[in-house]
This record gives sequence, structure tokens and C-alpha cells, in this order.
Amino acid sequence: MDMDAFTAVHRPQWERLKSLARKRRLGGAEADELLELYQSVSAQLSLIRSVTAESALSAQLSAILAQARTRFTGAKSNIFVDTAQFFVVSLPAAFYRLRWLTVIIGAVFVAVGSLFAIWTAGNPGVLAAMGSDAQLQQLVNHDFVNYYSENPAASFAGAVWTNNAWIAAQCVAFGVTGIFIPYQIFMNAQNVGMTAGVMFAYDRGDVFFSYILPHGLMELSAIFIAAAAGLRIFWSWVSPGPRTRLDSLAREGRSLITVAVGLVLVLFVSGLVEAFVTPSPLPVWAKISIGALVLAAYWVYTLILGRKAVLAGEYGDLSEDDAGASVRSV
Repeated sequence: MDMDAFTAVHRPQWERLKSLARKRRLGGAEADELLELYQSVSAQLSLIRSVTAESALSAQLSAILAQARTRFTGAKSNIFVDTAQFFVVSLPAAFYRLRWLTVIIGAVFVAVGSLFAIWTAGNPGVLAAMGSDAQLQQLVNHDFVNYYSENPAASFAGAVWTNNAWIAAQCVAFGVTGIFIPYQIFMNAQNVGMTAGVMFAYDRGDVFFSYILPHGLMELSAIFIAAAAGLRIFWSWVSPGPRTRLDSLAREGRSLITVAVGLVLVLFVSGLVEAFVTPSPLPVWAKISIGALVLAAYWVYTLILGRKAVLAGEYGDLSEDDAGASVRSV
């Protein structure tokens, strides 16, 4: 077969197929033409490969056919539309579905932390086990406060953000075990509570709250949200309802992994507050007010946009085409 002559005869078809595949909108006649050209060029590619299995021409035609196939099997979504959909619908819906569990986990954390604080502050034996008087004096008078300013604010914010985002991602990912979340919440409550107990034992409770609350209001809430997502994933296979356990787990996991992505941004904001606001010379009331405003902004976002999305039927899962078909168990 004369490949040059074959190319000269059929190139107009190839160029037309490429043009239609790249066109933003197709009319009915153009869509029919696209399908007809796709079939013709596919046959031509098979003929070329029967003569020369691998060539620059066959690679070129393969690329044109792939583009055309993508065009008629499903147009690519607009990245800006997808981004808006994520932040206006999917993410607030996921947060909204976790609202009560988030509050419950937060209440448990505060209760456990408070008990450890009272136990530590009122028990000299516990204080002695945590360190000598000189060591505890160093902690309450220097180390606790210096922690927030001993490194440049920008690098400190990055380190805090990375660490907290990793903890949140672990809570979502490992929550399926049912063990990881209670352990993490208990250990964090214990650490915060015992630190508070030491600070109160040395009459530095005001310092503790002035440095914890500005960033901690949102930072700890983000951990509670991640924990709630992890527990929901765990419960999806414990009590799957009418679905199979695997399908229920897959659906909840797809929906709530959205939370891990969203919390990266939430924790970025709390990291900025921790690095730039917490150690700043602003009055204590101003620093705590900034932290409270950040937390309030989260709840306004969740309760308004999230409620609207959930009432509209949004679950946070992928579309049926992307997620695949599933069969309910009976």
C-alpha cells in the first residue's frame, strides 16, 4: 500500500475529525458526522497497523481518535464549575451531616480534659510525677509561652498546618477501625487537660486560656470534625442499613473524604491564627475574639450552605456514573 497516497486521500477526514473533537459545541448534524468519521478513521487506523504496526502516523491517528472518543462519551467538566460545586455544595453538606457528632465529640473532649485538669491541679503527687518544681516552673513561666514565638511565624504556621492536617487525615482514614478515634481524642484531651492543670496549679490559668483559645477554638473543632467523619465511616460498615457493607462503606468513605480535603484549608486558617495572632501583642480579648470569629465563620458556612445542600439532596458522594452501580441487599 502506498502510504503517502493513502494519507493524501484521507487526511481531510482526519483533520475534520480533529476539528469536530475540539469544537466546544456540536449541533445534531455535527454529532452524527463525528460518529461517522470516528468509525471510518478507526477502520483506516486498523488498515495502517496491518501494514506497519507502529508508526508516527498510527500514533497521530490514535491521538485523534482518543480525543474524539472522549468528546462523544462525555465532555470534560469545567474546573471552575467543579471547584465552586465542591466549596458551595459538597463540602458544606459533608460538614453539615457531621454537625451533631462534632458537637458531641467536642463535649466529650472538654469533659475529659477538665477532669484531667482538676485531677492534676489538685494532686501534688501527679505534679511531682510530671517533673521537679524547677522543671514545672520553667514550663509555666517560659516554655508554654515561648513555644508560640520561638520560631519565625511563617515557618511555624507551616509546621502547625502540616502536623494538624496530617492528624485530621489520619482520623478520617483510620476511623474505619473504630479504635483510633476514641484513642486519639482521649490522649489529646489528657495532654491538654494535664497541661492546663499544671498551669492552674501555678496560678497561670489565665495565660493558658489566653494562648490556647485564639487558635484552639477552630483547631480543636477541626480535629473533632475529622473524628466525627472517621466514626461515621466506621459506623457505615457496622450498620449498613439496606446496602451491603462494602457498598455502604464505599459510599460513606467517598462522601466523607471530602472532609479531609476541606479541613486542610480550615487548619491552614487556624495555623495562621496560631502563628500570627496567638503570640501577638494584641489584647487578650482581641485575640480570643479573632479566634471566635473564625469559628463562627465555619459554623455559619456549615449551617447555611450545608443545610441548603442537604435539603436539596446532596450527600457528598460522586455521581452515579463516577461511583458505579450498586445493588441493595434484601
